Amino acid sequence: QVQLVESGGGLVQPGGSLTLSCAASGVIFSLTEMSWYRQVPRKEREVVAILSPGGFTRYTNSVKGRFAISRDSAKNTVYLHMNNLNPEDTAVYYCSAYWRNSRYWGLGTQVTVSS
Repeated sequence: QVQLVESGGGLVQPGGSLTLSCAASGVIFSLTEMSWYRQVPRKEREVVAILSPGGFTRYTNSVKGRFAISRDSAKNTVYLHMNNLNPEDTAVYYCSAYWRNSRYWGLGTQVTVSS
């Protein structure tokens, strides 16, 4: 049974930083593509960052240079390091795993950027 548990969301001022964590279980972490998505009300969920099993990363244009995805294989945990946050980054952030041709989701964590 695959489980993804996010943590680290919260309220941060514009220009601030935040790191999200996602603990994964039920997958072989080193063989799993891990990613972060975000969603705001009345909009589709969008991909933010992807980390392939081989260690390659991809980012949506709006976060390039500000966000970084990384993983700790010993802890089966993936991170999203977010810097220079702005109000447009406010959203529910979801961790996702693509494993054995199926996509799995965490429950999400709220990130609010506001002064």
